[in-house]
Parts: sequence; C-alpha cells; structure tokens
Amino acid sequence: MSESAFKELGLKTSIEEKITELQKQYLADNKPWVIGYSGGKDSTAVAQLTWMAIEQLPKSKRKKPVFIVTTDTMVENPIVSNWVESSLDKMKIAAKEKDLPIKPYLIKPRLEDRFWVNLIGKGYPAPRRGFRWCTDRLKIRPSNDFIKSVVNKHGEAILLLGVRSAESSSRAKSIKKHTKDNQILNKHNNLLNCYVYSPIKDWSNDDVWLFLVQYENPWDYSNKSLLNLYQGATEDNECPVVVDTTTPSCGSSRFGCYVCTLVSKDKSMQAMVQNDKDKEWMSPMIKIRDELDFNSKDALQVERASREFSRLNGEVSFYKNKDGDVDTVPGPYKKDKRLKILEKVFKAEVQIAQHFSGDSQSKAITLISHEELEEIRRIWIEDKNEVEDELPELYKRVKGASYEGRSFRNISVLEKENLNILESLCDSRKEYEFVRNLLVKEMRLKSKGVRRGFVKELEKELNKFLYLDKEEALAAGNERQELIKSIEITPINDYEGIKI
Repeated sequence: MSESAFKELGLKTSIEEKITELQKQYLADNKPWVIGYSGGKDSTAVAQLTWMAIEQLPKSKRKKPVFIVTTDTMVENPIVSNWVESSLDKMKIAAKEKDLPIKPYLIKPRLEDRFWVNLIGKGYPAPRRGFRWCTDRLKIRPSNDFIKSVVNKHGEAILLLGVRSAESSSRAKSIKKHTKDNQILNKHNNLLNCYVYSPIKDWSNDDVWLFLVQYENPWDYSNKSLLNLYQGATEDNECPVVVDTTTPSCGSSRFGCYVCTLVSKDKSMQAMVQNDKDKEWMSPMIKIRDELDFNSKDALQVERASREFSRLNGEVSFYKNKDGDVDTVPGPYKKDKRLKILEKVFKAEVQIAQHFSGDSQSKAITLISHEELEEIRRIWIEDKNEVEDELPELYKRVKGASYEGRSFRNISVLEKENLNILESLCDSRKEYEFVRNLLVKEMRLKSKGVRRGFVKELEKELNKFLYLDKEEALAAGNERQELIKSIEITPINDYEGIKI
C-alpha cells in the first residue's frame, strides 16, 4: 500500500496547496489546457481540482481555455459510457452558468478506424498483444488529432492527465522516465509543442477517493455515485485516456471496451452483471467478447482455420512453427467468419432490445451504428468485391426488419442467381472469388466508359490469387526453404563465391 500524499500536511492543506499550484501553472502562460477525461476516479479528480482552481480565480484572469476531452471508442461499457456522457452534459451547463472557460468535448474515432469496421469489415482478427491494432485507432488517434488541432490553433498546449505512480510499478517507471528533474511540465514524447502535466502523480488510490468523497463535485455530479460504480466491480484501475503506447491498455483497466481480448475476461462488466440484476441485459455483450477470444489450443486452431492464409493484398508470409515446419502467417477473417460475428452482434442487439421493451425511460442500446454498417457494406462490396451484398439479408433475417441502406451501382448484372451458377461451375471457393472479382473489375471499368487502368487492376487481382489454397502456398514456401538450404556461400573474393 502506497503512502498518502496528504500525510504531512493533511487533506485540507494539501488540497489548498494543489489548487494554488494549478492556479500558478494556469496563469504562467497562454498555453491552453487539455484534460484527458475518462469519467473514472483519477481523471475526475484532475478535472475537479482544475475546475476548483479556475473558479476561485477572479473573472478577469480566467482567459485561457480548458478543454475536457473524452474519447468514446464506440465499444465502451455502456454503463460507463452513459455516465461519462451525462457528466459532460452537466459540465457544459455548469461552465456556462458560472462563466468558466471550460469546454467539454466528446470525440470519436474516424469511421475507418472503428472497431467493428476493421474487425467485421476488413477482417482484422481480434486484438492480441502481438497485434494490438485497436489502441492506436480507437484511443491514440482521436485524442492526438484533437490535441494537434488545439496546438495548430494556439501554437502550444498542455495536456493534463490523471496518471499516478501508485497505479503500478510499470506506471511509476513510465512517469519517472518522462519526468525530468521533478519538473511540473514535461515535453510530450510524440506530440510537437505539447507538454504534459500530471497533478496527482504522487497520490495514492485512497487519496483520490478521500478527495472525491470529501469535496463536492463542482458540476453537480455525484462522486458518491462514482464510488458506487466502482464498488459494483472488482478491479482497482480505470481506463485512462490513451495518448501513446506507454499508456496501459484498457485491457488491464477497470472500465474498458467490452470487446477487449487483451485480457482473459472482462471482470468489470461480469461483476456488474453478477452484482446487479438490473444490469443482466449486458450478458449478451459479455458473450460476444468471450466468443472473439481464444485461450485454449483447440480454440486457437479453430480461430486460425477461420482466417485466410494470405494478407488483404494477397501477400503470403511464412514462418517456422514449433515443430520446425513451414506454415503461413494467418491473414484476415474469411467471409463466413465475418458474417458469423455480425450475426452475433445483431442477435445481441435483439436480446437487449427485448429486455428494454416497454421501458420508455431507457434509450435503445446500439452495439453497431448504421454508419458503421454502411461502411462495412462498402468495404465488402467495393474493396473485397463481395457483391453478394449479404448484410441486408442477414439484418432482415435476425432483426425482422428491412435494412435501410444506400444502393450500390455496377453490380446489377451479377445477380444472386448468376453468382450461384458461377460458384457451381468453380472447383473451389477461392477460384469462385477470383473469377467473380475479375468480372466485377471488368464491369466497373466498363461502366466508366474507359479501359484505362484495366491491366493494372487485373494485376492486383492476379497477385491476390497467386495461390488458390493454403497447400499451394505451403508448397511454394517449402520450395523456397529448400532453395535457401541449397545455396552454399564460399568466401573466395569480392567477385565470386556463390554456388547453387
């Protein structure tokens, strides 16, 4: 247990000194402040301290803007997400009433970076520690984009974070590494003209809660309700605002993305469901996350079988497995797997909607937005040439309602009947996809009235289907290995020495 930062001076004097420190830093320059706010205890403490410090200043000195920024990954725990959104709304009202230069913002990842767009649309496999593609897209980019916009407008910016050394030994090392000579402000490692300020880095976990419980929330939100939210789960950490890869993943945090596969289980959501019958409606979401994960050897084999043997561009990578045999590095999810995941998301939405049926007080829980579905559809049809356009049909079958989406041009000739005939004439699924893609490319270029670029597009498709199955790819890989073994290098001189 870490020592309290309030031990020497006591709570009241320590908080007064911290407020004085914040006021001094606020008035020291014209650099705007950006507070990373997750709605958890640590970021709430920083936001509250900052609010108290600015509110106590004379109105004439409240000139510098303070942006309170929350990143909604679109796959957040909905209880926490609603909590944060309501908190931001309260901040906006209170800041306006008190004439404070505090500006709350809720930012979201770009459409092309969102979780379901990449996993179901492009076929990215569920994140693992070796392929943690989600953190950058869902957390880092949106936060950094916002901070960069502030820097571009004002020249510089100061980022306030609720990081604490007591959170973990790795966090303590990270803070020490990026802090020079105990300076209050330190340059951000990745963001130009951006400085980092960590007001509560020396506080213990108990210090944070003591402050929040003893000092009333200034934007009329309940810190005791926040404590109750934490008590509903078992873990001891929150999901921080992530601005670089040194920040711990949401996977080890108390409140993170419900689809996170970087840990064995979503303990926070499971605890919420277990401890409160009113939260049992989240059970389908836990099931989705568990089905995306694979922990056993058998589950791993099933997962690999659901992925292509090549990358999105058709490139095949090889590696030697534990037995010394050459194998292909798994690529994106196959079409059947992507459809299966989407079906489970739709079914979960139906189950949740049934739970809330007749409850006018509860807003509908949407796990995947319409704009995300439309982007997934576009990727399947335009990027992957999957003109079967199976998403609307799946939507209607599971949800019992027609899918309202845009129409896609240039696929009318390849109607389902024609595609079925084509598939029956091909020897394999891969061969069918190859021929279908060539036809789609031809139709699209023909519709434009020009032939320019056809050869280039044809080459792209040929490269994607260089091997029609994994066995062909493995044979090529083994052949390559044998060739490498047959090469003997004899250092004779600079001009000769390679024998094949």
